[in-house]
Amino acid sequence: MKKIDFPVGISDFSKIRENEYYYIDKTGLICEVLKNPGTEVTLITRPRRFGKTLGMSMLAEFFDIEKDSRKIFQGLEISNHEKLCHAWQNQRPTVFLTFKNVDGLSFDSAYGQLKYEIGRLYEEYAYLLDGEHISDNERQIYERIRKQAAGEVEVTRSLQLLLQLMNKYYGKQAILLLDEYDVPLAKASSHGYYEQMLEVIKAMMTTALKDNAALCFSIVTGCLRISKESIFTGTNNFVSDTITDSRLNEYFGFVQSEIDQMLKDADAMEYALNIKKWYDGYHFGENETIYSPKSVVEAVTSGICDTYWNQTETFEALKMYIELNIDGLKDAVISMMSGEKIPVNTATFANDMTTFCTKDDVLTLLIHLGYLGYDFQAKCVYIPNREVMTEYVNAISLSQWGGISVALKNSNEILEAIWQNKPEKVASGIEQAHFETSHIQYNDENALSYTISLALYTARNYYTVIREMPTGKGFADMVYIPKKRFADKPAIVMELKWNKKAEGAIKQIKEKHYSEQIKAFSGKILLVGINYDKKTKKHKCIIEKYQK
Repeated sequence: MKKIDFPVGISDFSKIRENEYYYIDKTGLICEVLKNPGTEVTLITRPRRFGKTLGMSMLAEFFDIEKDSRKIFQGLEISNHEKLCHAWQNQRPTVFLTFKNVDGLSFDSAYGQLKYEIGRLYEEYAYLLDGEHISDNERQIYERIRKQAAGEVEVTRSLQLLLQLMNKYYGKQAILLLDEYDVPLAKASSHGYYEQMLEVIKAMMTTALKDNAALCFSIVTGCLRISKESIFTGTNNFVSDTITDSRLNEYFGFVQSEIDQMLKDADAMEYALNIKKWYDGYHFGENETIYSPKSVVEAVTSGICDTYWNQTETFEALKMYIELNIDGLKDAVISMMSGEKIPVNTATFANDMTTFCTKDDVLTLLIHLGYLGYDFQAKCVYIPNREVMTEYVNAISLSQWGGISVALKNSNEILEAIWQNKPEKVASGIEQAHFETSHIQYNDENALSYTISLALYTARNYYTVIREMPTGKGFADMVYIPKKRFADKPAIVMELKWNKKAEGAIKQIKEKHYSEQIKAFSGKILLVGINYDKKTKKHKCIIEKYQK
């Protein structure tokens, strides 16, 4: 693999460009933002670590009247739009503020963090105090906010005041870029002071965004549109771009063409399939699938596919939501872990983090947080990739779902039993997994395969798993091909039967030459037939070594 300087953990656009870090050009976002000049407020919601902060940093560098950003944008897509650049590049007073660090175990602690961030922002623009249009009263308020000594009313109106002062100073309307606006609300929800923080954030945003003559336009990012409590109600010319929209998808996350180019530049095309399995699978709107950007960069940098995205939001958050287990949520999660897609109605979601009436509410929230993929056409949710699947396993292992966590922990023992040709132990392990997935109605081989997928979850560590693999004269239900570093493990060709005979499954494998596709594999090949008897409600397993 060729060494490339990826900006791991860096979301400062100017730093990336000035230090010549590898950058995937997302400057087309500027054109998209300016396509509708009458739009005063645009809300963009995406999961954590999908490039929102970097995108906002890029916008700030482009618009800010106090900067000269021509050099760092040179050679990028936006530089081809000369008229637009002439009209907008470094032509507007610009405020860029992120709430991503506003956190605390109590309201007072979190509110203190908020005052600090606002105070730091006021320090950055302290030159406004030298303006001739600032009044004595405004100067006094400015100093109190700057020194974190202001009252709540002054704090909640601080963005409004800052925009007005910038408008007076420059004689131009200002741009407000507000990043991760809902982080304080998410943290507040976790620690029990949601309503208190909601009032503060609502007041701050309402005064800044609604009927503010000093505002040119605003871009706001977050994971959710908090609409139930009307944070954005009354905002003029408001546009929302969420996970179900398509307009801005290519600017948050990586599309396939960008992944291909990155791997080519890094001389790492052999990682393409593994990268896709680990980090692809998100759908925002009707467009092509999206890769998790942070995870891809970390994986290409280290050469190891592992869990990276979740380091920002630990599985504790996921665990908290799935343990609600309302309206059949547990069954839905188990089914998705087994490979199913689950229908979901996203329309009933209250767009907050506290109101959950049905399992669809929880599932919709998990879409927004990045823990589920969403099929726009089928209106279904699913676990998008292996990285996220690992989060579910971790969450369930520490949850109150007892039997499921036991089944997952027993998964390696079942796999070992296959390797050691112990069919009775395999059948027993599948029995346990089936007991925990009893909501999955056994009416065909496909239903049985969901239970097998759960029972053999740990096989994914050693194998590339292919369902319905085309073979000689048909399709093998499940084929397990050892990864390169586990070439000592046997390949497995598995046929599933429902209410028939396990012996018939083995016979079918042989007659239809199911193993032809992996004959070239130099190691051992095991043929595994599994049947579920409807009458006895028992599984039977037969294991044979393939004779080449």
